[in-house]
Amino acid sequence: MTGATRQGLWSLERSFSARFRRLLTPARLLVLSFALLIAFGTAGLLTLPGLYTGPSPGLLDALFTATSAVCVTGLIVVDTATYFTPLGQAFILLLIQLGGLGILTFTTLIILALGRRLSLHQEAISATTADVAPDVDFRHLVRNVVRFTFAFEAVGALLLFLAFLPQFPWAEAAWHAVFQSVSAFCNAGFSTFADSLMGFQGSPVTLITIMTLIVLGGIGFLTLEELHLRWRRPESRRMRLSLHSRLVLTVTAVLLLGGWLVFATLEWTNTLDALPAWARALNALFMSVTPRTAGFNTVDYGATADSTNFVTILLMSIGGSPGSTAGGLKTTTVAVIGLLAFARLRGHQVTSAQSRTIPEETVQRAVGLFVVGFGVVTAGILVYAAVQLEPAGSADGRGFLAYMFEAVSAFNTVGLSMGVTGDLTESGKWMTIILMYLGRVGPLTFAAAIALDRPTLAGEFRFAYEDVIIG
Repeated sequence: MTGATRQGLWSLERSFSARFRRLLTPARLLVLSFALLIAFGTAGLLTLPGLYTGPSPGLLDALFTATSAVCVTGLIVVDTATYFTPLGQAFILLLIQLGGLGILTFTTLIILALGRRLSLHQEAISATTADVAPDVDFRHLVRNVVRFTFAFEAVGALLLFLAFLPQFPWAEAAWHAVFQSVSAFCNAGFSTFADSLMGFQGSPVTLITIMTLIVLGGIGFLTLEELHLRWRRPESRRMRLSLHSRLVLTVTAVLLLGGWLVFATLEWTNTLDALPAWARALNALFMSVTPRTAGFNTVDYGATADSTNFVTILLMSIGGSPGSTAGGLKTTTVAVIGLLAFARLRGHQVTSAQSRTIPEETVQRAVGLFVVGFGVVTAGILVYAAVQLEPAGSADGRGFLAYMFEAVSAFNTVGLSMGVTGDLTESGKWMTIILMYLGRVGPLTFAAAIALDRPTLAGEFRFAYEDVIIG
């Protein structure tokens, strides 16, 4: 091969590599990674032997289960406790762990461990992290994501093992503990118990452990890293928490305490009536924690009051915090929209919080996410109403609220249900799969991933201004 030929091949390879990097944007990489992981899970559920106690499911049910596990949702069309063998449950747990942290997190950790450069996606995340929390080193954050995860899951599994040990043989208690701990921290909601956690209404150790794991998993790794720095380094205790973390902690506390009081009031003499007072209070708190996209339940949501289910829908829509295993619009998104409304009511043109101005780009992104998310959920509810409900109500006797509940739960990757998941038609299952996937990757990220690249203009181009009347 001549020198000219080698030079030509090298130039061609470099050109192809540059074009590939331009095409594989961070949004496309995220969307593609979850799609490939779902495909891997579906193929495994269909082909691997020994996963089921009976015949293997069809393609649609396998895809539904894999999507629910990878998107850490928890909605099921087959009972995890009875339909799957321990090997099958372990495979689902693997999908939950990979989906909860994101396959890109593990990829980044491997790249850093090998001492190699970060990819385009990690560089984009690193820049964002530096803007939001300049005191946090991105490389340390990625490593600590995995450390936090396994440490919290291990401690949670140990506490649950001690709680389960009086009821089960030690090997069975250990497996239940590990599965519930991973599922709780990843905010997945899958359970090895057929009735989720309804059999543990009177077990404070079980409920408190699960609630703690859910909150820690949903608070966001950036916030955990900042709190970790303040605790570990005495000189960092005077470090000001970022506005991001302060909003996360404030909104989380308000939602948990407010939801606790509301659920205790609404369900005290309803689904919690048979429990002693301390257990009623504890289970009401659990009802406030689990809509933060966790999906475990200690009460039958088909028997709760409509007002309770409506408040649950609101909490499911908010979800957890950015950079966590949870879904939903996120606590900071809701906080920014609320601060925007408050600023406009006061006649202010800028949105601020705690002596800091929030960039206009961030405010517009929060509004856009809310509008797009609302539109996607509304479309999902419309499809459910068309394919599941008859003119006089649903074919199985359930009303509109149950399917609205289902759509919100699917899109916000919660996993709670009023008992309609198992009765979904084929069209309903496809709608749920789409909602779970869009909710996990984010509708704006998905839109950015499929958007066509526009040619860059020499200068900024805009049309002439013309106003419209609002309100």
